[in-house]
Amino acid sequence: MDLQQEEELENLSLVDILRKSISIPRSSPRTFALITLAFIFPLSFAILAHSLFTHPLINHLCSASQSSSASSYASDWSLLFLYQFVYLLFLFTFSLLSTAAVVFTAASLYAAKHVSFSSTISAIPTVFARLFHTFLWVYLVMFVYNAVYSVCIFAIIISTSFPDSAASVFLFSVVTLAFLAAHMYISALWHLASVISVMEPFCGLAAMAKSRGLLRRRTHIAITVVIAYSGIWWLIGDLFRTTVVMAPYEEGSIWVGPVGKVVIGVALVAMLVAVNLVGLLFQSVFYYVCKSFHHQKIDKTALHDHLGGYLGEYVPLKSSIQMEIVV
Repeated sequence: MDLQQEEELENLSLVDILRKSISIPRSSPRTFALITLAFIFPLSFAILAHSLFTHPLINHLCSASQSSSASSYASDWSLLFLYQFVYLLFLFTFSLLSTAAVVFTAASLYAAKHVSFSSTISAIPTVFARLFHTFLWVYLVMFVYNAVYSVCIFAIIISTSFPDSAASVFLFSVVTLAFLAAHMYISALWHLASVISVMEPFCGLAAMAKSRGLLRRRTHIAITVVIAYSGIWWLIGDLFRTTVVMAPYEEGSIWVGPVGKVVIGVALVAMLVAVNLVGLLFQSVFYYVCKSFHHQKIDKTALHDHLGGYLGEYVPLKSSIQMEIVV
């Protein structure tokens, strides 16, 4: 997508949005290459590689639960929790860093600002703080969502005499599908709210409210992308586990030699890097599409000044920026 060329975005299809997203790095290949190496590669590598540490430990805990001493068993569980804590902290940090870097750089290209890796790095602390604020509210929403889901499932179990009956299975299926749909919607809401947190002077609940308005009548595209993105993540992760992580004798594993494991592992990490980069760029383009669909314009001058605020180039505006796409 040539972000310096104004064009009508309202009726772009999912394929068109994807094509424009893939074309963005051509505008500043060096900057996006450095962003990928600094943030997206560590994120993608951690997503796949963490199972190299946790999978053997889980197998050991399952096989040695009876023979190990209590102290050794507790030590293994402590180590597993430590691995998971470090992994989740790393995942959360680099996920926000990647989002901040990619969305800010794409927005700078659109606003015709000078783009460089150093300017992106300079803007990240402020952008990260805004994204973190939005994430905290999304996390709260997800916590409430999961709590309600758990209560509903518990209510179904205690309200039926036979948990395995057809009626119980039907109710469980309906509730699960409903909450799965809600989960997809919240994920789409979060992704768009993250872009809004960078592009406009809103974050937290305000960004989520803006996201909800922009998703109206575009929700089907957002949820389709979330499902496809999650499916690709799962497929790559499953291939990595069955070919690289699992031992050849384990049920469900695919036998691969040592050299093959390295080759396949590198290829899968590279695939996940590409998927994550395109996914973040897609979020940025989808924001413009939603704005155009709702006939909201983006004033490039206002956007230019707003992005400059992250670099200390001006005093941030206190009032809302009227974003407009001129067509």
